[in-house]
Amino acid sequence: MSESAGPAEPKGGRGAQLKHTGLRPGWTTGACATAATTAAYTALLTGDFPDPVTVTLPKGQTPAFALAVEERGADGSATAGVVKDAGDDPDVTHGALVRSTVRVLPAGSGVVFRAGPGVGTVTRPGLPLPVGEPAINPVPREMMRDHVARVAAAHGGAGDVEITVSIDDGAEIARSTWNPRLGILGGLSVLGTTGIVVPYSCSAWIDSIRRGVDVARAAGRRHVAGCTGSTSEKTVVREYGLPEDALLDMGDFAGAVLKYVRRHPVDRLTLCGGFAKLSKLAAGHLDLHSARSQVDKAFLARLAARGGASAELAAAVAQANTGLAALQLCADAGVPLGDLVAAEARDQALQVLRGAPVAVDVVCIDRAGTVVGRSAVRGHT
Repeated sequence: MSESAGPAEPKGGRGAQLKHTGLRPGWTTGACATAATTAAYTALLTGDFPDPVTVTLPKGQTPAFALAVEERGADGSATAGVVKDAGDDPDVTHGALVRSTVRVLPAGSGVVFRAGPGVGTVTRPGLPLPVGEPAINPVPREMMRDHVARVAAAHGGAGDVEITVSIDDGAEIARSTWNPRLGILGGLSVLGTTGIVVPYSCSAWIDSIRRGVDVARAAGRRHVAGCTGSTSEKTVVREYGLPEDALLDMGDFAGAVLKYVRRHPVDRLTLCGGFAKLSKLAAGHLDLHSARSQVDKAFLARLAARGGASAELAAAVAQANTGLAALQLCADAGVPLGDLVAAEARDQALQVLRGAPVAVDVVCIDRAGTVVGRSAVRGHT
């Protein structure tokens, strides 16, 4: 693999940056698979691999990708590979080698997709693909079909091909993604709706939250839980006995969970997380990341006063070093700040749900997973 292997940058060249962020965008696995497929099919029809290979993305951009792999198979197939460049996004698939092997099929076969090593297979209903299909999402499939048709038209092919997408080390990488929980087994998904990775948009995480809701609904789960991390997941399993496919890895994206559940309701949604994070939701923040929202101790002081704290205690809460320190001050004085935060976070969640038929409750925990606050269940049932 050469040092130059990998995609070219968006218009503006290597180092091009997104406006207002200074961050370099990258390419989705779907865009990389499309480039590799285009190169491989072109090689089958012309004998030569185009390098770099240019593709057209759904919004009209035309990036060029350098090839890291060019191979002709003894069975008449051709394989091309592209190294994924996720730009400045902390994408777990950054640097992964995405390969596409293309083989000509009999006339009338159309385009058939296969999962090669490192690409998963769908094993549960609720995803945008039928059970048994390779985890190559609808937009990347459409991109590959479109480019196969273009290559066929340009070089006299029929466009009837088998496309096998593989990702080196994909099965190992997939262990750090949602795929096993969603029932996508054996590797990664080939993703992307625009072809471009916007740094720190966390679009893949948010998409996984949505797919998690879909899988839970398809499995008939009436009660799901949005959890900020593994400790909160263990808490809701202990408290409610929820199965794995009812657990949503919400992380910092409370708003993403609530907005999707608003459109795709479940009977009951429990939100569980650290006291400090959920105090941000209680204060009206839907993104709980420390870089984008902070614990508002003045807000906590007002809640504490509402719960019976003296003026001196409220002042101490406002000056506390951390949210958990504020919680401890109130606990020592018998003021249920944890319950007050949980109830306020639940009410904020209900506002986002806008009357959707979802009942909500909130559970706050400390770092050890001990429940330090709990709301009653409210909302539509």
